[in-house]
Formats: sequence, structure tokens, C-alpha cells
Amino acid sequence: MKPSIVKPWIAAALSIALCATSSSIIAFGDDDDKPADAGKQAAQPTLSDKQQQAVGIVVARPVAAKTPERLDALGVVLDATTLLSDMGESTAAASAEHSASAELLRVRALFNAGAGASLKMLEAAQAEQAKAQAWADLSMARLALHWGPLIALPSGPRQKLLDAAMSGHELLVRADLPGRHSLGALPGNALLDVDGVQVPGRILGTLKQSSESQSVGLLLEIQNAPAGFGPGARVPVTLLTAQRSGLLLPRDAILYDESGAYVYKQLMAKAGDDRARYAAVKVTLLVPYGDGWLVDGVDDDDNIVVRGAGVLWSLQGVGVYALDDDD
Repeated sequence: MKPSIVKPWIAAALSIALCATSSSIIAFGDDDDKPADAGKQAAQPTLSDKQQQAVGIVVARPVAAKTPERLDALGVVLDATTLLSDMGESTAAASAEHSASAELLRVRALFNAGAGASLKMLEAAQAEQAKAQAWADLSMARLALHWGPLIALPSGPRQKLLDAAMSGHELLVRADLPGRHSLGALPGNALLDVDGVQVPGRILGTLKQSSESQSVGLLLEIQNAPAGFGPGARVPVTLLTAQRSGLLLPRDAILYDESGAYVYKQLMAKAGDDRARYAAVKVTLLVPYGDGWLVDGVDDDDNIVVRGAGVLWSLQGVGVYALDDDD
């Protein structure tokens, strides 16, 4: 039986079939690379030169680059009463859930003791507790969605910031980065352009909910804002980042699963074997840069798959081997 290349339509069909049953990508690179999942190991895709050409695999080495120090964003001052409403609803929901749970415990104890609580009363108490629990969960999820970075603060600093925002001594601003749906490392500081005056802001974190512009947003804290600058105002924002150095890869090279971002690295062929093996290597996304990402986790002499990574993802754990012409 003579070996031959896996025909493109066979590889494509295999890719589509396996996409429906994807699993975690687990493989290892060199000693200085991070595995996509250190807890498991899976077979590495192996392709001959002709097979790589058939499925469109292209490899290239990362390019060293530095990020710009300034990112342009658009800020809008948020209404603190909306925050007060969301927090009040969450507090009320939590209190209702606590009361319903206590009542359920009381009725269940009476029912078990046969002391004046019927099965109907127990079922009604269970229904009320479930309803209160659902309301509490929904309120907390909405609060985290709208104000995640603020809710993540320790209780002391969070309450201090809330009091300042409610009294008007501080402002909360959402800063959107138009055209971007994700953000790597968090910028260090922010400057708001208020009538030509550079007003500093503290970055609290990334917001989970996109704005109407469908772009990634940051929550900023503004202390001692200029008089008259308040909710609803829209101003240019400059995000200041510490200059970062990293390796630049195109977006097509980067995949993502539950363990984070990773790329496929082409490994050295074994002695006597002309086929190439590929390993999934975990990377850290730093910041978007042009049509790619600045990353950390690979070396500048690594051969990274910059086209066709999706095919390798679908073949992970299966492998592709040469078929006979007669098959």
C-alpha cells in the first residue's frame, strides 16, 4: 500500500464533523512554553508536508513589537441613581430570600413534627422560597453585569466610593474603545478631556456589558470633577498604558477555550519522520495591535501556525495519517 496525501475534501469533512464535538486543547511545547492544560495530555495532530498544503496550514515566526502608550476612548458619565436602584433591588431581593428561607425552615419543622403545618402549607413555603431565590440571583447577576468592577472592590473602599458618588463628590464614567470587543492588559490610568482640561481618572476594571456601540468598556472613578460636569456628559478619554513589549501574532493564529488563549506551535520532526507535529501552547494576550495581538508565552524562534489553526483544533486528539490510493 502506497501512502498518499489526505485529500482536501476528506480533511474538511473531518474538520466539520469534529467541530460539533470539540474538547479541551491539551498539548505541550518546549520546556519554556505553557501547556494549554497542564492537567491533561492529548494526542498531537501530525501532518505530512502535502497534508499541510492540502488543509492550508501556514506557519510563521512571531515578530517582536511594542504597544502604543496611549489608547483613544469615548467616555460617558453614568447616573449614580441607577447604581443606587440596582443595589437597592439586590438588597431587597436578598432580604426577601432570607425571610422566605427562614419561613420554609419553620414550616418544614412544624410539618415534620406534625404540629399544625399541612403538606399544602409546606409546598407553598417552598414555592415562595424558590421565587425569592430566583429574584435574588437575578438581581445579583444584573448588578454584576452593570457594575462588576465596583462590586468586586472590598466592602470598605466600595462603600466609601458609593457614598462619594451619591453625594456628587465623585463621578463614575464608562469609557468605550470603539471598534474593540476585548481588551488585554488593563491600562494604568485615564485622562478625560473636559473643555481642554485634562482630568485624571482611576480605572476600576472592565465592564461585562457592551454599550450601544458594541465595544469593550472600562469603569472609571473621577475625583474632584469640574463644576457642571455630570451624568450624561460625553468626553474624549485617553487611556495610558505602560509601554509593553511582546511578540506580535495575527488574529487567525489565536484560539480560545475555557482555559484561555492558545496558539499552535509546530514541533521539530522526529528522526526519520518527515511529518510535522503540532502542540497547543497557552499564551497571555497583552493588547490588540493592528490586525493582531501582542502576546506573551511563545519565543521569537517558534514556528506558530498563523493560518489553518482551526483545522488543527478540529483534528486535536485524532491525528491525520496518509491514506492509500486504493482506499
